[in-house]
Amino acid sequence: MGTVERRRRGASALTLLCATALLAVSAMTGVAQAAPMPEPGAKSLEQVRQEIDELYRQAGTATDAYNLAESEAKAQSAKIVEIAKQVVAGQDRITALKNRAGAAARAQYRSGGMPAGARLALSGTPSQFLDGADRIRQGEKATTDLLSEMNRTQSDLQQYAKDASAQWEKLEANRIKQENAKKQIEEKIKSAESLESKLEAEEKARLIQLEQEAQYKAQTAWLSSGVLKELNSSASESGKKAVRYATAQMGKPYVWGAEGPDSFDCSGLTSQAWRAAGKGIPRTSQEQLRLLPKVAIKDMRPGDLIIYFDDASHVGMYVGDGAMVHAPRPGRSVTLAGAGSMPIKAVVRPDA
Repeated sequence: MGTVERRRRGASALTLLCATALLAVSAMTGVAQAAPMPEPGAKSLEQVRQEIDELYRQAGTATDAYNLAESEAKAQSAKIVEIAKQVVAGQDRITALKNRAGAAARAQYRSGGMPAGARLALSGTPSQFLDGADRIRQGEKATTDLLSEMNRTQSDLQQYAKDASAQWEKLEANRIKQENAKKQIEEKIKSAESLESKLEAEEKARLIQLEQEAQYKAQTAWLSSGVLKELNSSASESGKKAVRYATAQMGKPYVWGAEGPDSFDCSGLTSQAWRAAGKGIPRTSQEQLRLLPKVAIKDMRPGDLIIYFDDASHVGMYVGDGAMVHAPRPGRSVTLAGAGSMPIKAVVRPDA
């Protein structure tokens, strides 16, 4: 066989191989024809997927910051209300003490400036003198106590004013934090949506498949470690209630900052699920990581919360059999996913 003939047959075989590969891709994506080749320098669909995922993850981090600032703002508002009540009570107390002091002064004025006890002390009868002296001591103590109480109340009012001022400053700082976090969330989501909007329908379908493939690959690697062999703990009664609540929300949309009942973000779902189970837990995934007891993955049981990514920006609830329920991101709904489909940072137990 000549050199030219071998080259022609080799080229034909290569063409057949490429055509077969393109047909396989078309079959996987449900596209009748292969998508056009990307322009030189253009991003691949996988690169776009990774960029979109990163934008949504950053939005999740900002959402956690927003939720924390909002939670702190609510707590500070409650403190300000409590301080206001204390101020009112303190002012009422000052008024009552002043009235008592005024009554004592008026009584002394009516007696010519000499307390009744003093006039009795000047009497010639010993028993009356002793009784008068005792009344003088009682009157002096009452006056001293009255003045001391007025001073304490005045001091309390001054402290309340300082506390209120400090809380207002924190409230304003948190308002700014909320605004900044909200701006970041909206920018990241807008950027991600802009990237998605530029995709053709076939590309969007393929994008979803790429997401699922990446999750499947991570889940398979996680399961291949043999982790399920050690996961045999049963859920507590509270954990069962939390799981029932969380799984009942499947299909409801993700909305950042939402805590139900019609939509959720990731930590909104987990915090409300445990609230339904009778256990109040922190609102955000980062606070859930920081404040709830940690357990080893091998000891994980249904109802436990799985914190994902190094910055603890996502959380899901373990439901058993290697699966978890979570609110993934904007544009997605509450769903089941592999517990190992994202990088696990820690597992925490609300009812430890």
